[in-house]
Amino acid sequence: MEIKPGVLVRSKAGRDKGHVYAAIDLDEKHVYVADGAERPLRHMKKKNTKHLQPILKMRVDGTPDDTAIRNVIRKYEDACGRRSRL
Repeated sequence: MEIKPGVLVRSKAGRDKGHVYAAIDLDEKHVYVADGAERPLRHMKKKNTKHLQPILKMRVDGTPDDTAIRNVIRKYEDACGRRSRL
């Protein structure tokens, strides 16, 4: 799966290793990610593409906001049996 806006990704490196984010925007080498809580849309994190693993395509109606992103990540983590940090 390709990393593009609207995809949930898991961090593979850094101090946030294992954290789930939503890919919001991208350029040649970097992806801007947010989780709606620790990293809201107004303070997106810039991550190197090679440090991210795509998980699944996010389904949000309309323009995503922090609440919608939090809910999608929480549903994913509940379905996987992972403990949510949000």
